[in-house]
Amino acid sequence: MKKNISIAILLILCFSVVSCSEKEPDIIVGSKDYVEQYIMGNMLSILIAENTNLNVSFKSDLATDVIFSSIRTGVIDLYMEYTGTMFSNNLKLNDVDNFDEIHEISVRELKQRHNLTMLEPLGFNNTFGLAVRKDTAAEFNLRTISDLASVSSDFIFAGSAEILTRADGIPNLKRLYDLSFKEERVLYGVDRYFAVKEDVIQVTEIFSTDGMLLEFDLVVLEDDKNFFPPYEGVVVIRSDTLEKHPELLYVLGRLEGQISDETMRNLNYRVDALDESPREVAESFLRERGLIG
Repeated sequence: MKKNISIAILLILCFSVVSCSEKEPDIIVGSKDYVEQYIMGNMLSILIAENTNLNVSFKSDLATDVIFSSIRTGVIDLYMEYTGTMFSNNLKLNDVDNFDEIHEISVRELKQRHNLTMLEPLGFNNTFGLAVRKDTAAEFNLRTISDLASVSSDFIFAGSAEILTRADGIPNLKRLYDLSFKEERVLYGVDRYFAVKEDVIQVTEIFSTDGMLLEFDLVVLEDDKNFFPPYEGVVVIRSDTLEKHPELLYVLGRLEGQISDETMRNLNYRVDALDESPREVAESFLRERGLIG
């Protein structure tokens, strides 16, 4: 009996030691659920961990509305967002005379409404776009989205679930350009590119920094009515987190303006086409730029 009691006490002590040794994170970085976001979420996590004494945790695969709710309620401390998404989808704004004002307006509204801080752009603009195969563009003389209107009823479109419902997505795009697709399907990531290549669909949603644009020879249609606003990559962080850890302003600021469209496209390509892990890609970029040791 004494032996059993001793073993029980030892087990309790062991679990107590393990529990005490698991340090709670000081900072939780979030990301959405696709390759570019995985890369940037890892990049922010590594950058902070390597340049501060803070314990960093990474929480991925959050949808746009979920991640915005998560930062407002303190589930996460920071993440990378896009100015157009913040302006149109999260803040529900649509009236702007000049697209150059979107970042400035978003900074002000985020602070006033939610006590969140938006930092300066990271350097790339990952805007939405529509793309078709080269032979489709040639056959139907498609150069702009306006050109698509007369033939869209014969085409199948595929994109993410978000673009099919968001204010800055397909519903309002169709109204502006008078589009009417034969069918609209939900497809993600690389699957869209293979589907349009095989003519299973004729029009696909793309992001301007998609790595697979380097792999598939598609024609990106010009947004000739300027429907899509800029989607500049920016870090959004809770203001109370900055107050508690003011060193983050300098650490995160080192990344501002460091990533061009071409650079982001190549980083995405390394994951999508070359099967490198998002963390490996993020870490190698930071080392190459001298942002970590």
